[in-house]
Amino acid sequence: MTIAPVHIEIDGIPAPDPALTASLMSGYGHFTAMQVCDGRVRGLALHLARLDGAHQELFGAGLDAGRIRMLTDRALRGSGRRDASVRVYGYEDALVVTVREPFTPDPSPQLLMSVPYVRPAAHLKHLGGFGQAYHRQAAARAGFDEALLTGPDGAVAEGAITNVAFWDGERLVWPSAPHLTGVTMALLTRRLPCTLSPVTLADLPSFRACLVTNSRGIAPVTRIDRVPYPVDEALMARVEAAYEQVPWDPIG
Repeated sequence: MTIAPVHIEIDGIPAPDPALTASLMSGYGHFTAMQVCDGRVRGLALHLARLDGAHQELFGAGLDAGRIRMLTDRALRGSGRRDASVRVYGYEDALVVTVREPFTPDPSPQLLMSVPYVRPAAHLKHLGGFGQAYHRQAAARAGFDEALLTGPDGAVAEGAITNVAFWDGERLVWPSAPHLTGVTMALLTRRLPCTLSPVTLADLPSFRACLVTNSRGIAPVTRIDRVPYPVDEALMARVEAAYEQVPWDPIG
């Protein structure tokens, strides 16, 4: 069966490549987000593996690491930036690279609001982000910085755009409910005492400290709902020092 080509107009102007535009609008794809400094990124191999694995799962074919690096380096050079916030999107018919100004790390203490939501196919960094964006906006309107996604029986999973870790006095405890293993989380897990374990909302008062991580950096958490946490300066210094030891890998 032959499928008729789609006609797409954007603000009244015909799209130059309707098939590609339709693919980008489908919402079916995946991505990774990187903070680039002087053309280099921390954990590049993890970003490449994430893209390759997700593409294999979604489309049945992997991605060539060399091609990803070439396209990313080309986009950086085309933008004129060596420091940037970069995203690489994988669609069935295309790889898309976006380059914008870098995010400034914000180590300010965070307030988290728990919400009853777990991302579908949470192990993938996919494009179906409406639910987490919806809950993050709701948290912001309520005076919080981030939403904490939870599942049945209050099982803690992850933040809307972060991973969350709890300090029990000896190790960082990452919740084992369905979540995306973030690159920063993975890099810290290699360098600090960590464990993956079930955590529920009822468990929150038992922990001594809490923090969140993503590609933008690391920040302490001072409250989840009504549960307060002190900022453990020694812990945060230790975590930051471990992260600073991660080498920067050249993209090009």
